[in-house]
Amino acid sequence: MNQILEKAFARDVVQKLVDAGFEALWAGGCVRDELLGLIPADYDIATSARPEQVRKIFPKTVAVGASFGVIEVIGPLLANGKPIMIQVATFRADLGYTDGRRPDAVRYCSAQEDALRRDFTINGMFYDPLDNKLVDYVGGQIDLNNKILRAIGDPNVRFEEDRLRMLRAARLVPRFDLRLDETTKNAIIANSSAIGTVSPERIADELRKIFQHPSRVVGISLFVELGLAKQIFPEVFSTETVENYIDILRVIQYLPKVSSFPLVLASLLQKLSGKQAEEICRRFKLSNVEIDATRSLVELKDSLLCPDQLRLCQLKKILVLPIVDDLLSLMSANRRSFGQNINAVEYCLGKLAEWPREILDPLPLVGGEDLKVLGMKPGPKYKQILDLIRDEQLDGVLKIRAHALLRAEELSKLL
Repeated sequence: MNQILEKAFARDVVQKLVDAGFEALWAGGCVRDELLGLIPADYDIATSARPEQVRKIFPKTVAVGASFGVIEVIGPLLANGKPIMIQVATFRADLGYTDGRRPDAVRYCSAQEDALRRDFTINGMFYDPLDNKLVDYVGGQIDLNNKILRAIGDPNVRFEEDRLRMLRAARLVPRFDLRLDETTKNAIIANSSAIGTVSPERIADELRKIFQHPSRVVGISLFVELGLAKQIFPEVFSTETVENYIDILRVIQYLPKVSSFPLVLASLLQKLSGKQAEEICRRFKLSNVEIDATRSLVELKDSLLCPDQLRLCQLKKILVLPIVDDLLSLMSANRRSFGQNINAVEYCLGKLAEWPREILDPLPLVGGEDLKVLGMKPGPKYKQILDLIRDEQLDGVLKIRAHALLRAEELSKLL
């Protein structure tokens, strides 16, 4: 239902712009997706109207990039309570790229000139939803039909304008089952060393899209082959030869179809230490949740290889972690990639099914305030005593509070 509403609103925006005397067309990825029979994630509109003219036509707008001719038009609320947001951009030609990301200045122009400054031909098409007509100045439909990803014009120029486009190619090829045009491919290889000038946040966003898609193995293989992995993860990838990393790719191939970003990233980094993995995550300014998850997965990847030989407290402390599902998926992928059994994984899954939450992670029998009441002075011994009692509780040795308090007194005299 949301998609129907968004598409209808995107058509209405075009209608209002045309009624006001301007040219307006759907642009970019939404056109590609429509031609492929897919549901677009969003709809973008390109128009001859200037930003100030767009804002006069629509009562609710946000200037997200007015200096580049981009205005966001706010539509009705969807079922989730969020409004429809449609980006409306004035046809423009970009005048120079000093930072390899944004144009130094723009010049408003025709639809054809606008198409020629876009990244790839399959993303450079327009569509007129009023006349149901494709407007293609760059041969995008032919390339889409032939399953080719080709940069528009000179690929060296396209990648100099925005170097993230090189990494985007590694995402689009597998996502739409395309073949990378040789001239475009050679330009990426030649310019791959420049990917490091892209902001870490933008690189991380693109990596999330590659790593979390079911086509991730093809995407990561291309990521390596193009020389981008060597630049982005020098700690892991020292060459552009995909064959050197077949073990990594084999593990990733066995990950669940739906996998979290930390799980795939940890699969890539698991030969490093937890500290190294954390440093890489911080380099790309990942969220604290992503950093903690990735580091923990790398550190604990071998912790459950012999789960039946662990103390119950050790096993329960791992099984209760938020990352346990990803940890077991990583273990399974590692084992299966070498043709080994996954008995340890199945054992852990059985325990998770067998133990309810109150067994796996019961409320502590004793806390710090209890130790104070028993006359103990706060200090390092506090944590030591509480940890020992907790372990014995998880082991099933201590089951009631009275016994735990007696054990605390005993430990205070022993330690």
